[in-house]
Amino acid sequence: MVNLSENVTKFAEKVLDETTKYDGHIIRAVEQTVLLPDGRQTKRDVVYHADAIAILALTKDNKMILEKQWRAPVQQVTLEIPAGKIDKRDQKPLDAVNRELNEETRLSANKVELITGFYTSIGFADEYMTLYLATDLSPVVEELPQDDDEKIDLIYVDYEQATALFNNGQLKDAKTNMAYLYWRTLQ
Repeated sequence: MVNLSENVTKFAEKVLDETTKYDGHIIRAVEQTVLLPDGRQTKRDVVYHADAIAILALTKDNKMILEKQWRAPVQQVTLEIPAGKIDKRDQKPLDAVNRELNEETRLSANKVELITGFYTSIGFADEYMTLYLATDLSPVVEELPQDDDEKIDLIYVDYEQATALFNNGQLKDAKTNMAYLYWRTLQ
């Protein structure tokens, strides 16, 4: 096993200054001046984002739930698994899982399992996403309000259809690809 805490000083950078360049609804972008271990200074652009969750939701007939939606940063329609940021409404990540399933799919899960956690874009952002498997789904009793700026269509794909989407490059979202690859291990 690799010990990542061993000899940290060989790699660690010291933040000398941090200037906020943008502070918005979802992110805060800063420019850092850092001192490298060898004594040189350099700049780092860092985006701070709330932690998030993503959900591989599988129906009773073993279909993956995907959301078809417009994504402004890439200017295209994407296929993604349900996901969302953890915010002040959530006491713990599982609360965000239940909330996002309700808001985006109108389903609740009787069984939720942790798959893994990962940084979404470690080179410039601190967002940490936890991926869950949700099964034994049923319609929600009480619907939560949906985000008024989202237009989402749900599609249900079986394993063969998901494999075709993956193989032909139609799954372009990292969290969705990770969920699909995990699903492959269950086959």
